[in-house]
Amino acid sequence: MLGAAITIVGLLISWVVWRRRGAAAGLRGVAWSLVPLAAGLLGLMATLWRAAADIVGILAGLLFNPMVWAGVAVAAVAAVLFVVSGVMRARGMGGAQGRKTREKKAAEGSGAAPGLEGPSGAQGPAAQAPGGSAGKAGAKGSKGSKGGDDDMGDIEDLLRKHGIE
Repeated sequence: MLGAAITIVGLLISWVVWRRRGAAAGLRGVAWSLVPLAAGLLGLMATLWRAAADIVGILAGLLFNPMVWAGVAVAAVAAVLFVVSGVMRARGMGGAQGRKTREKKAAEGSGAAPGLEGPSGAQGPAAQAPGGSAGKAGAKGSKGSKGGDDDMGDIEDLLRKHGIE
């Protein structure tokens, strides 16, 4: 009965569409209008009605359930943590390798690491010029007025200072 009622309403709408948009749109409307009648004749209308009612009930239960919203909040926190960990990994922060690299650089900076003596006998970067390594300082002076090379050296020094290579 319900399938027949929906089919009649659909056929009326299809007739209006046929008159306004042409035969192709009207025939498509007629095809869609016959689907509820077919479902009713096959005995599927009650099943489809129950399925639709169950889906609406589930969605309404989810919408008004505080436990579901707590789950949504936990999922959002998990997504944010995942993204943050990816950014940290890309920058070389927070991992065992990052820690080893920082410890190595700290040892080099304090002059405690053996075998890192420069050509003048001074140890590590602490004995070097504040603008960069001694080799770069000599290279900067020999290049003359090329400002681009000086800028690149400064950028490289800043990146090394922050642990980015």
